[in-house]
Amino acid sequence: MDFVSIVKVAMRALTRNKMRSVLTMLGIIIGVGAVIAMVGVGEGASEQVQARIQAMGSNLLYVQSGSHQAGVVHVGWGATKTLRYDDELAILAQVPTVRAAAAGTNYSAQVIYEQNNWGTHINGTEPSYFDIRNWTFDLGASFSTQDVTDDNNVAVLGATVVQNLFPDGTDPVGKEIRIKNLPFRVVGTLVPKGQSGMGSDQDDNVYIPFTTLLKKLSGQYWLSNIAVSAVSDEATDAAQQQITDLLRSRHRIRPGQPDDFSVRNLAAFADVANASSTIMTILLASIASVSLLVGGIGIMNIMLVSVTERTREIGIRMAVGATEADVQRQFLIEALVLAGVGGVIGIFFGLITSWLISAFASWPVDVSLVSIVVAALFSAGIGIFFGFYPAKKAARLDPIEALRFE
Repeated sequence: MDFVSIVKVAMRALTRNKMRSVLTMLGIIIGVGAVIAMVGVGEGASEQVQARIQAMGSNLLYVQSGSHQAGVVHVGWGATKTLRYDDELAILAQVPTVRAAAAGTNYSAQVIYEQNNWGTHINGTEPSYFDIRNWTFDLGASFSTQDVTDDNNVAVLGATVVQNLFPDGTDPVGKEIRIKNLPFRVVGTLVPKGQSGMGSDQDDNVYIPFTTLLKKLSGQYWLSNIAVSAVSDEATDAAQQQITDLLRSRHRIRPGQPDDFSVRNLAAFADVANASSTIMTILLASIASVSLLVGGIGIMNIMLVSVTERTREIGIRMAVGATEADVQRQFLIEALVLAGVGGVIGIFFGLITSWLISAFASWPVDVSLVSIVVAALFSAGIGIFFGFYPAKKAARLDPIEALRFE
């Protein structure tokens, strides 16, 4: 019997019991749709994590002031006063794996514009900080290196500060705000960035020259941190070690003594976040794949019932010349059609489900062509795997015994 005839016979057998065929395909439909939707959710979450990591900065390391022990009291990180601007200059000059650096110091204050005020974080830094963090400007631009040298009263505002000081939508650039009764001219505003990986609001900040903050607001002479950008992702580990060695030498820390600073490598954090996202995607896909397995068992069950019901028909076909291979192909094709049609419908079901999740749950969903192709191939594989045993059983029936079957 030729292949086309076998397909016609298989399709006729399936359409003979339409409701049973539809219910059998339902498991595959739900399985394929669930796999596509869950992988889409996982990939969307992974992309969101990547975006947040990217917003943290390019190949970023943070050098922070460290801790020290006063008697029996061990003071926490940020307590030392040994991190200086000269350390930043030394890092730029002597560490070959460093591309850029920016001094940083922090202060909290009430910011005022006309009748509006907002309590926020004041960050003293340099223009290079915005390049290191990959931050773009919504309006205006950064203050200049000359502003840092001259201790000028200029400020860059985050989006949250803009919303609270200028709720009517006024353009802040060029306006004068007050910080601790000192006037500051707004030179730029940043594009909203949302929460950081640690959950803090990255937009609730004001950025001014670090020299202005040290001399006119805090009265400090030391830095809280230095943001450093390595020349590449691969160079971050080397940069971390080189910075550590340099600062230990500059701060005259003897072997065996603890550092009075810390160097945080955010590339390690990115690796952990990437690994977590990958595990989550695999976990979601694995859970969804269980429904595909259940759908395959359903196909196998129905095909075994079909073999029993059509035993006499199989005997007649074999008696008039059908070979075992013909019978086996017929039942395999029936299983493949059930899985294949169910897989196609499942793809549309998965796409619709993904859209609904994105639209109503506000979750990021990224459905890739790879996940669709894999789900479709998997459904076809389910049809072959779970259809093989019933097909083999049908092909091995004794024609004489099959003809006697009632």
